[in-house]
Amino acid sequence: MRDTIKRHQDFITADTDPSARSAYFVVRAKDAKFPGDARVGFVATKRSFRFAVDRNRAKRLMRDWVRFNEALMLPEYDYIFIANAHILTATRDMGRSAMAKALGHIARDRVQNDSQNS
Repeated sequence: MRDTIKRHQDFITADTDPSARSAYFVVRAKDAKFPGDARVGFVATKRSFRFAVDRNRAKRLMRDWVRFNEALMLPEYDYIFIANAHILTATRDMGRSAMAKALGHIARDRVQNDSQNS
């Protein structure tokens, strides 16, 4: 499992950073603080989840999905995953496929940007 982001300042992303939406979460990628050693951060807010047990479950689900799709993550990015309320209705397979699509979208954006800049 990758190292986690813990400091508030490290969660801040720019509007130009790549991102992808899913029915269950939003993933934002930003340049890694330590290139080659990408980190992940999980956010489940009180506004979306009233009870702590729901916030904890949302983060636990996202950790499982990330662990399953870790090979799709690029080492030059730090990833921030922001859960929304629909995550509690997701099955394991639905979440894993949504995570794969979102990470694939970010990887494709990276390849397209690299080819345009060259």
